[in-house]
Amino acid sequence: MSENQLTELEEEKNELGKIEISPEVIEVIAGLAATEVEGVFSLRGNFAAGVVERLGRKNHGKGVKTDLGEDGVNISISLIMNYGVSVPEVAKNVQTNIQQALQTMTSVKIGDINVHVLGIHFETNEENAEQEL
Repeated sequence: MSENQLTELEEEKNELGKIEISPEVIEVIAGLAATEVEGVFSLRGNFAAGVVERLGRKNHGKGVKTDLGEDGVNISISLIMNYGVSVPEVAKNVQTNIQQALQTMTSVKIGDINVHVLGIHFETNEENAEQEL
């Protein structure tokens, strides 16, 4: 995660004050947008995020890193895809969905959206039996 930087929305400065958005908010929005894409099984966070999630706290920003660059906010997302999907097509859909969600919800200038595919999820026999019911 970023070092407690806040992203200022230059176009949102007005007589009432300025609007700042925490990088964690951007990470959560990007994470939720990525999981909405068909073909994405899950996001892949680091060890600490996995421990926190096992303790019962849902971490919607896991697997997402933000970095404030000169050209805008750069996003790196790590995920696991379902077996049998077109990896380039799903990755492009993830990038598009994240871009649309962030522009709609935050108006933050977006630099790069980098998708890192860390694995493929194979369905087990138990999952197949649940789907047939």
